[in-house]
Amino acid sequence: MRCLALLAALFYFVAEASFAKKKKTEEELTQKLEIPKDPPSAVTAETNRLVFHVSPLSGKGLLSQQVRDALKALVKSNGGASIVKLRAFVAGSGDLRRVQAIVSETFTERKVALPALSVVQVGGLPFEAAQVVIESIAVAKKEVNPHGLLFVSGQASLNDNPIGPVASLVQLSADSLNRAIAGSGAALKDVLRVTCFVSSLQDIAEVRSKIRSYYPTGALNVVQAQRAPMRGISECEAVVRLPKAVDGVELGNPGGLTASPNYSQVAAVSAPKVALTGTQSAYGFADGDARLAFQRLGKALEAVGSSFGDVVMSSIYPLSTSIRDQVSKIRFEFYDRKRPPASTVLLFEGLPSMDAGFAVDVVAIPKK
Repeated sequence: MRCLALLAALFYFVAEASFAKKKKTEEELTQKLEIPKDPPSAVTAETNRLVFHVSPLSGKGLLSQQVRDALKALVKSNGGASIVKLRAFVAGSGDLRRVQAIVSETFTERKVALPALSVVQVGGLPFEAAQVVIESIAVAKKEVNPHGLLFVSGQASLNDNPIGPVASLVQLSADSLNRAIAGSGAALKDVLRVTCFVSSLQDIAEVRSKIRSYYPTGALNVVQAQRAPMRGISECEAVVRLPKAVDGVELGNPGGLTASPNYSQVAAVSAPKVALTGTQSAYGFADGDARLAFQRLGKALEAVGSSFGDVVMSSIYPLSTSIRDQVSKIRFEFYDRKRPPASTVLLFEGLPSMDAGFAVDVVAIPKK
């Protein structure tokens, strides 16, 4: 009996030790799990090596799977080019914060640098059950834009029918886009990416066919900016390969286009490098909240050797007309009013943060 008692006690202590060791190992593994890294607020890249792609649309799975599939497709289409900027447009009710987490996980697993990231919620995408489309900017291994790039502001066309077909509006936007491109000395074959924001997708096949007929080789993206817009709208922006170099940067308004004191129609860039930022959001709806967003953007630019005076293209994503008007006023406390950058500003559906009123990202020129 005494031997049996000793054996039982020994078994108990061995079991306890084994359980404690297993628990400790599990705790150590749990403690070693890394929190996903945040994307950089800004990156710099060689202007003459930038390439542009848009992920294919898919209705397979939910948002997380579609984001992973889109990133996989972009990595493949970019070949050996290093992705430095992503802009994701998300439709539906999925959690927009998942996009940043998945981007971080994907690039960390691949052991490559994270890109700057912008995430915006839109009203719809031109494919049933599609929840995300992602635009990428990458650095190719060789020179592809020997003279630099032309950034064209969003060319807007409006009517009073928010739910009607938009092909005629897209035609007007394309006409303005073509005047901006031709007026800058470039050709339609030099278009690298076109993004059109529209109020309706009901005639999307005609819209895509129309745009593709003008820009057969450029990456094409069409999204519905809001689910329930107040007006019919088409606003198309573009990035174009310059046919000849300019002296660093030239901001201008080609003939045939309206000249505005608030933005330039085009920004021609032959500078060696550009700075690409992710979005900075205003958390709240007061003027002070808007200023804080621009102040954070300024710090992001400073970190890569740039400043507001060097901004050549500004994209602003407000969620209401009042916020749009607020931002349109406050931005010139930061941007150079004498040299306003090219710009796209129109209303969108949402942002990753529920208390965000708008977000902004820019292309700028680093001084170093």
